[in-house]
Amino acid sequence: MNKEDPRNLSLNIGDADIEYLLYDNGGTDMIFLHATGFLPWLWHPIARKFSGSYRIIAPYFCNHRMVDPENGGISWVKLADDFKMMCEKLEVERPFLVGHSMGATILTIAAATLGINPEGMILFEPIFLPQEICGIDISVEQHPLASKSINRRNFWEDRLEALNYLRSNALFKTWDDEMIDLYVEYGMRNCENSGLKLACSPENEAALFLGSRHYNPWKVMHSVSCPVLVVSGGKSNMKETIEFEKAASMFPNGSYLYIKDAGHLIPMERPEATVKIIADFLGRT
Repeated sequence: MNKEDPRNLSLNIGDADIEYLLYDNGGTDMIFLHATGFLPWLWHPIARKFSGSYRIIAPYFCNHRMVDPENGGISWVKLADDFKMMCEKLEVERPFLVGHSMGATILTIAAATLGINPEGMILFEPIFLPQEICGIDISVEQHPLASKSINRRNFWEDRLEALNYLRSNALFKTWDDEMIDLYVEYGMRNCENSGLKLACSPENEAALFLGSRHYNPWKVMHSVSCPVLVVSGGKSNMKETIEFEKAASMFPNGSYLYIKDAGHLIPMERPEATVKIIADFLGRT
């Protein structure tokens, strides 16, 4: 193991076990929470830049609970509560929070409603759905993201086939090379006989996407008093659905940053720019 690598640990929160990465070098707590269907190792190229000055925790929120996409999925409020329990167990105090997509929304809910008291938050492309969608009962097929994720390819003969597939796929072809390698290494698992499959199955990913519509985060953003930076990408496929700049204005101490040449997956596409964004925010905060 490289000295920069984190420990891969598991934490029992009473009725579930949460896997997480820990860079335990002391300092202020910093927590990174990943996007829907992804994994904490995709924060590694970013987190290691700060691991000398912060205690960094990156939890894995995909498989720690049984979920059913055909039965409404799992509410992000429940995941926010799991996050709170994790913080209590690990004695997290006044953390800096960095979240992407689903992770950004879960952190917002936790900070606004569950007593998490962050020093500051950076939200990369948070999934703040239009308020008229929140609370609507829809199926997997009706959900614009769940309907795609449940049909995601989930078998490759070997690592080389997986790498070639990812590098030719529109979702992944703009990713940094190290991010692609980490996704294959930790985001895929060996099948029972041979081949590779996704660590977060298409069914679990769809169930997580469905959980986004259980709660309206817009109504609680005003309760987050710490500095909040909302970051969006100019090429994001979410910019027509989510009003990122408006979301930033809803936080009492919010600001907005627009990355012209990035898509929805900013940390995976632009890890060096992501490091700079975080460093600049920490410097101001």
